Amino acid sequence: MNENACTAALVEEEILLTDDMFVKDDSAYTDADKMTRPSLSYWQDAWRRFKENKLAMASAVILLVIILLAIFQPMFSQYEYDQTDYFAINQGPTAAHVFGTDELGRDIFTRCWMGARVSLSIALVVALLSGTIGILYGGIAGYFGGLADNIMMRFCELIASIPQMLWVVLLILVMKPGVFPIIIAIGATGWIGMARLFRGQVFSLKESEYVMASRTMGSGSLWIILKHMLPNAMSPIILSMANAIPGAIFSESFLSYIGLGVPLPTPSWGMLCSDGANKLLTYPYQLVFPALLICITMLCFNLMGDGLRDALDPRMRQ
Repeated sequence: MNENACTAALVEEEILLTDDMFVKDDSAYTDADKMTRPSLSYWQDAWRRFKENKLAMASAVILLVIILLAIFQPMFSQYEYDQTDYFAINQGPTAAHVFGTDELGRDIFTRCWMGARVSLSIALVVALLSGTIGILYGGIAGYFGGLADNIMMRFCELIASIPQMLWVVLLILVMKPGVFPIIIAIGATGWIGMARLFRGQVFSLKESEYVMASRTMGSGSLWIILKHMLPNAMSPIILSMANAIPGAIFSESFLSYIGLGVPLPTPSWGMLCSDGANKLLTYPYQLVFPALLICITMLCFNLMGDGLRDALDPRMRQ
């Protein structure tokens, strides 16, 4: 009797488990979904863990607000960023001018968000440019290896032996200051770290079975790098590009601060800080607001980058 009861209980439990698995798996997914389920589950799990990081989510929300204000505030503001008002020169923060005005009566609030548009645009383009060059350069070096890898990596070490900001300043001095020269100058040396990172990823992936199978089927080297290696190394690439944006913001702000940035009258955060620093003792608000925006933006990018690092780490998957 006891054996029969135990057998019946086990059969009933097995039926319940089978029914539960059937409801969750077969009825909820199509054949196409089943084929892509491992990839989707990884990114879904990463998004879930990123949302659980309240500090990273708050930083992402703040960055979204900053980006939206940079895009739309100058469009709908009642003041132009270069509009002068000689009856409101060096006026402190008021209801009409939230951040006050400068020595020409220009609205600092509008100029700050116009500067945010310029600085963020430069930083995003620099991050994409550096990422693209670094992925191609590091992928070729890591995939072919041998003599090509030695020559390419020695060239990277030669460039990295000189501080990046010195390279940037020298390139800006050769070219005329402007948005495009700044992007070229910062992007010309910002790809070194991405190239080293992706080279290491390629070294660990190029002997994988799916890469060897693709090579056996006659796929080209560029196709293998972009089709197979790049998607599998996407997590550290996303993290590296997220960390490259605040560095580009700082570089652009520094160049504008020393007078090698965006030419007048187009504002940028660095230029606003440079103008405000000259009047720090008399009108400190002209420096405080743009400097505060730079600090908040860089802090949010760093905190969001930390959240992405934890979310994309496969060792933390559950």
